[in-house]
Amino acid sequence: MRRTTWKICFLLAGSLALFAAGCTKNTAAKNTGNAGADTGPADPFMKFDHVVEVHIGQMAYPTLPFPQGDSNENNVYTRYLLDNFNIKIVVDWSAASGNDYNQKVNMCIASNTLPDGMQCGRKEMLAAAKSGMLYDFTELFPKYASPQVKAIMDSGDGSAYTYSMYNGRQMCMVGVDVATSGESMVNVRKDWLDKYGLAEPKTLDDIEHIAKVFKEKKPAGAATIPIAGPDKNNSLYTNFLSAGVANCGFEPVFAAYNAYPGYWIKNSDGKVVYGTNTENSRKAFTLLAKWYKEGLIDPEMGVRDSSDEVINAGNVGMYFCAWWKIGYGSVDAYRNDPHANWQSYIVRTDDGKWNTREQCPVASYIIFNKHVSDDVAKAGIIINNVWIRDENILTTKYGKGTSIYWYPLRNSMGALNECEITYTDLMQVLNGEKTADDFNEPGSAFKLLHNDCLSLADGIKNYKQGSNELSIENFNIDGANFPRLYSILAGVKPSANARPDKSVYSECYSQTPAMEVKWPNLETAEKEMGLRIVTGKDDISAFDTYVKRWGAEGGEEITQEVQAQSK
Repeated sequence: MRRTTWKICFLLAGSLALFAAGCTKNTAAKNTGNAGADTGPADPFMKFDHVVEVHIGQMAYPTLPFPQGDSNENNVYTRYLLDNFNIKIVVDWSAASGNDYNQKVNMCIASNTLPDGMQCGRKEMLAAAKSGMLYDFTELFPKYASPQVKAIMDSGDGSAYTYSMYNGRQMCMVGVDVATSGESMVNVRKDWLDKYGLAEPKTLDDIEHIAKVFKEKKPAGAATIPIAGPDKNNSLYTNFLSAGVANCGFEPVFAAYNAYPGYWIKNSDGKVVYGTNTENSRKAFTLLAKWYKEGLIDPEMGVRDSSDEVINAGNVGMYFCAWWKIGYGSVDAYRNDPHANWQSYIVRTDDGKWNTREQCPVASYIIFNKHVSDDVAKAGIIINNVWIRDENILTTKYGKGTSIYWYPLRNSMGALNECEITYTDLMQVLNGEKTADDFNEPGSAFKLLHNDCLSLADGIKNYKQGSNELSIENFNIDGANFPRLYSILAGVKPSANARPDKSVYSECYSQTPAMEVKWPNLETAEKEMGLRIVTGKDDISAFDTYVKRWGAEGGEEITQEVQAQSK
């Protein structure tokens, strides 16, 4: 069983420099003491004896439509909460996921007009906490959180609790993400590899060779894109303040050079430095610029509206992302072409080593307005308990045809080693070594495992026991659990069967005081530098200019703060 030690940098962060703008005003009843007066028996799945309204800010997904007649306020998930728990969801405002939603969250914090509850990132949670806007869950959460939620929170030595704290008090609920979400792989159209007699990739040289063949042979015609890149809503890599990896970003390319841009890392002298500003990162930028110039990377990288669209259209041969993308994030690719055999592979160094960066164990934050009533706060905890307990039936029975992302205040939670354990156990069932009944453990931290095992009967066909090989032809793409099964059995397979030779954690996942003012400009300059170099607008000398500018415009001061905190 995988165990991970999380390196945590405890940094106080203050309010962000955010511009004030209007958000829907919270109308909930005033908090009557943050649950301190609540002395009744705690039921993590209680049905209130009256309707409790929870006003939320909703992250919207324009490309994930509802069944006819449903909306973000009235859908299978909101009706489930109302019918079974007397919790009525009221959507005060919604904004498209990405920049639009983040901007709305920032405006609500800047103007102190939080709805009852909303999802946000760590920067926003800390800003709201420092400004005294948040409900204190310290007493209420341990009382009403379900045993299943607590088991997930306890995974990874309980570090998830640390990330929910501000000044020693639990000021939010956190989403604990599986560790594999921080490990990016290269996803490849193996049916294209087979068509041209190409071996599966291991190194960057292999990827380059494959990309050149795809460029020459054009398996998707003139629209063929050998390697997809990030679209205008994404970046070349995520940084220490972000969750997961960049969609179609290039983290594995950098890691193969032992480079970890966006992270605070220790150099060979044991000194904390910013990973972007290293010679190894410079080498990776140089290679990416070469690939782009040779037409191996999408020429519309950084300006394309959606990289997902060209992947789903069948035009892409390779892209980089974490385990979930190959299934959850690319369902239309298989509906459009049932023979699109996407498979995931580790990107190794020239000497066969697997280097990877690892993410913060907490990927999302659910915050509540400090003025909500205790019933509303309880409802927030119950909404989270219900999602973790009932995700199976909500997605495969009640919610068929409705994306999981529309669940209100959805807080993705999984034991850190959930993906690897699930892959191993599913393969045991497929190989006849165990049955689904062996994993029927209600309340298990591996909340989806039993249903995953049950879904194999309908979801997998013509598998040869003992082969341990699955292609798209073995999957029922119309099965209710197809996205998850494919994500696990294809996307998780590499990391379940190998462990990294080098796992790199950021020395810090929070902001220092100087970052509050200076980081936004530095972050913008960094993104512009990387994109301009890779797309050939600037040559690699722009990297050296950027590094000097970065240090002079606040980077050195910030580095000293991170070094001090790391000690």
